[in-house]
Amino acid sequence: MSEAGPNGSAPKGRGARTWAAPPRGRDKPHTTRGKPPAAAPQAGQARPIRLGRRSATALALVTAVGVVAFGWPLLAGPDSGLGAHAQDAPWLFAALLPLLLGVVVATVSDGGLDAKSVAMLGVLAAAGAALRPLGAGTAGIEPMFFLMVLSGRVLGPGFGFVLGAVSMFASALLTGGVGPWLPFQMLAMGWVCLGAGLLPGPHTLRGRRELWLLGAYGAVASFLYGTVMNLQGWPYLSGLATGVSYVPGDAVGDNLARFAAYCLATSLGWDLPRAVLTVVLSLALGPAVLKALRRATRRAAFEAPVTFEEPRG
Repeated sequence: MSEAGPNGSAPKGRGARTWAAPPRGRDKPHTTRGKPPAAAPQAGQARPIRLGRRSATALALVTAVGVVAFGWPLLAGPDSGLGAHAQDAPWLFAALLPLLLGVVVATVSDGGLDAKSVAMLGVLAAAGAALRPLGAGTAGIEPMFFLMVLSGRVLGPGFGFVLGAVSMFASALLTGGVGPWLPFQMLAMGWVCLGAGLLPGPHTLRGRRELWLLGAYGAVASFLYGTVMNLQGWPYLSGLATGVSYVPGDAVGDNLARFAAYCLATSLGWDLPRAVLTVVLSLALGPAVLKALRRATRRAAFEAPVTFEEPRG
């Protein structure tokens, strides 16, 4: 039934704007039509270990201990008895394990680690440990690097650090590479995966740009890993009295210059092939590996709460 006047005008007392406006409450769907809720997660955003406040503090503590463990010889005096500290690796290993456990406990308290995350950690650590013997470090052929970088990228910095350390520990048990260098390798690989998890655009950058970013990071991380590991063993060569030997108590700049020459003379032949292999594998296998990791993360629904129900009857 129409209520318009004789000439189609609105009745007295009712303005045209009021008469033409839609009923109150019906205009909301039109203003939000086609827009997803702000909190709706996108594919691949879920991470098994979120870097919360406690886990970030634990990672900072582990990193500080690692920096001291690697770099203290550069600040040691001439009478520091550096050679006596060559056997300190077991003590660092004994300190590193509780700190790694502290990272895990911190992530549990942050609500980011559950049984599904532990299962993913075990699978990826086993895969990394299985890849390492394929090259066993010969001429820098270490295919586990690209998997560690891609896993850290998809699964986040907290998961990445624990994965890198655990993978290196498992591979050492598998290859018989247990020695005073192991705790330093665990720290260095943990940092490699941690850095991959901190790369920009984890939810938005995809395709070739992401692959080139991961390849470039993998190349840089390969060189940095070798450099840091050189720093672990180089100070104990002080008795050789060569042009690249460490001189206790010498100026930091002079020792760093000798260290750079030492790296060029000894490890460049390993670091360069490792970087090239990491880039090649990241570009060739990266799309498939990233897709598989993101699909597994999405289907596992790591961020969904796990509930247990009593059986009926």
